[in-house]
Amino acid sequence: MEGGVLWQPFWRGRRVLITGHTGFKGAWLCLLLRELGAEVTGYARDIPTHPALYELARLDEDVCSVRGDVRDLVGLRSTVRDAEPEIVIHMAAQSLVRRSYQDPLETYSANVMGTAHLLETLRETPSARVALIVTSDKCYRNRDAIHGFVESDPLGGDDPYSSSKACAELIAAAYRESFFARSRDNQTTIATLRSGNVIGGGDWAEDRLVPDCMRALMAGGEPVIRNPLFVRPWQYVLEPLKGYLMSAQRLWDASADTPTAWNFGPLDEDAQPVSVIADRIVELWGRGSWKLAIGEEPREAHSLKLDSTQSRTALGWRPQTTLDTALQWTVQWYQAFHSGHDPRETSLEQIRQFLGTAQTPPRSEPAAGFAKAG
Repeated sequence: MEGGVLWQPFWRGRRVLITGHTGFKGAWLCLLLRELGAEVTGYARDIPTHPALYELARLDEDVCSVRGDVRDLVGLRSTVRDAEPEIVIHMAAQSLVRRSYQDPLETYSANVMGTAHLLETLRETPSARVALIVTSDKCYRNRDAIHGFVESDPLGGDDPYSSSKACAELIAAAYRESFFARSRDNQTTIATLRSGNVIGGGDWAEDRLVPDCMRALMAGGEPVIRNPLFVRPWQYVLEPLKGYLMSAQRLWDASADTPTAWNFGPLDEDAQPVSVIADRIVELWGRGSWKLAIGEEPREAHSLKLDSTQSRTALGWRPQTTLDTALQWTVQWYQAFHSGHDPRETSLEQIRQFLGTAQTPPRSEPAAGFAKAG
């Protein structure tokens, strides 16, 4: 398959533990692993939004779901012990920049101590062969550089969210060197994963561009846009998730020189200003316009790009979808939801087309199919 291979026999029956599985990316990852035949246990504090893709897609039918907080070391240990995971994917986090300004202590406790608790638990988990710590493209020290960040660039962050993700990177590195790399008793391979801004159907988070646009358009209103000139590395949600799983396959039999940090971002031309994304969303929806937010906004980096050369060369990973295809699939998902179609089936159809296994074109609305990836 173009852009690298997810080897289905590798995942069939594989025991996978996901923290934060009820979130937007977590729900898509659960659906993807279901399609590949994995046995998934999820650990999350709650359903983060209402509605939520996790509930709409009825993922409790596919996942052994445990409610718990990664800041609860006892509960986390119990869940991991019972699940005996072979692969752990840590996604639980406070993931919103604006909320990190409102409640920095929650952000640091979830993103820093939650990561430390997960890594501490892995010290007692001999079944875990690979652990992936998902951080963020915002973990890099960003001075609005125009180049794409590479994995060896300095870490940092001027806002609580970004700095908490840089801290999570440092904790992962410290645990790897102190307790795993030199241990004969624990052979868990630990890597960190950094992806760009993901878009896709089923995201209902506050203060994110696509969900804010979709809520407004479905209600017949005008989306309110902040920072229209800010540039972000936009990509379809399944792109980095595929990269996560490909990195797990690679790390399963890792050698000493296997990279321990991976970027998953779009091609340079798909790093576009917020205004371009908003314009295209409104155009694809078929009516309406957006308006500019009034008032002072918290500080964020003006430009952010990722260099994913390492993932392309070492994994064979590359984006399968263009930015326009990603936007088409995203808007069509919400149009299908708005028209009363089953979100689970819509999501699985997109996954099957993305994986190249769909036998018929996916349906987004009556008599219409998803745009082909290209």
